[in-house]
Amino acid sequence: MPASPSTARAINDRVALRLLQQEGPLTAGQLKQLTGLSRPTVADLVERLTAAGLIEVVGESGEQRRGPNARLYGIVADRAHLAALDVRTEGVSVVVSDLLGRELARASVPIADDTGTGPAVEQAVTLVERAAKEAGAERLHTVGVGAPGLIDPATGELRDSSGLPEWHRRMVAALQERLPARVIVENETNLAALAEQRDGAARDRDTFVLLWLGHGTGAAVVLDGRLRRGASGGTGEIGFLPVPGTSTLPSATDCEGGFHSLAGSAAIAELAAGHGLVATAVSPGEPEAAALVRQAVATLSSPSASPSPSASSGADRFLSALADRLAIGAASVVAVLDPGCVVLGGEVGQVGGEVLAARVGERLARMSPLPVEVRASALGGGAVLRGALLTARESAQDDLFAPRSR
Repeated sequence: MPASPSTARAINDRVALRLLQQEGPLTAGQLKQLTGLSRPTVADLVERLTAAGLIEVVGESGEQRRGPNARLYGIVADRAHLAALDVRTEGVSVVVSDLLGRELARASVPIADDTGTGPAVEQAVTLVERAAKEAGAERLHTVGVGAPGLIDPATGELRDSSGLPEWHRRMVAALQERLPARVIVENETNLAALAEQRDGAARDRDTFVLLWLGHGTGAAVVLDGRLRRGASGGTGEIGFLPVPGTSTLPSATDCEGGFHSLAGSAAIAELAAGHGLVATAVSPGEPEAAALVRQAVATLSSPSASPSPSASSGADRFLSALADRLAIGAASVVAVLDPGCVVLGGEVGQVGGEVLAARVGERLARMSPLPVEVRASALGGGAVLRGALLTARESAQDDLFAPRSR
């Protein structure tokens, strides 16, 4: 059935807003060209969106003549403010942005293991409130939260997971109580995958797996452009994957003995120590494994700077042994999903770069008959915050750009 005039206007408005969000400021003439709509129709939608406070004149195009078509229209960036949180076991980081995703404030706070649940929750929520105030945001429209653990696909809530601090779940509830904002919670590795697909190593892929390598391990699965969460939200809990090379098997409450025991930060640090490697973290909160892998890659890249030939040899053996371990977990995922591309994500995947990715790729080629490309993360640990911000932005725009009843 043909759309009613009001439905057609709503569709046209949404298309125009999406174009302005994706392309940046445009003239009415450019909107006409990109949408295929008539000049009067574009003029009407520009008037409607301006009256609604969604777009405004932000400048003029480079055209010689002046007039309505030369005005550049853009989305009103401060129509909504957003926040993104990266929640780790050792602390919280937050970024506040406008509706266009421009960063206005950034902050973080460490939370010690012995901090009580109440004080930890207060530190985290206060951090968000202070960052919003610093950004000049009277209120936050949407908050995206990336956290370790399982997200209930039915309720969107962070489930009670063994081994994770209680303040994680309490923090989400406190944010919902204290902030007049929509709070969206998603698994941290899933958010990292969304960020790598939008802005990072998987920009040209609609099917891939991100293997998270940071303090812990995890995986995110994107098939045919869609993030897959599974029946209980547990897709990608690869830390529990039974693998050879461990002394025991994982249990329902402990991933010790699973892939985590081979590729978690503590396991990688132990592996590096066995090859005589030491390193110092370059930033607070950086996984020890990332510092060690960075040092090993740097040693191989600049052998003349190595203190001795044995150091270069030790770095080479360490990276080869690490690639052996990572290939074991990746091969299991490839055999089941055939993703065609595996991104080594997290801080370890980023600093390992092409050196580590190439070694894992070589081993996968020998282990699996399925073709798979292995890539290094372009965003590293920052992918979680980026993914949380993208999720918050999408949600806010869905709300603000939605047709309004007249």
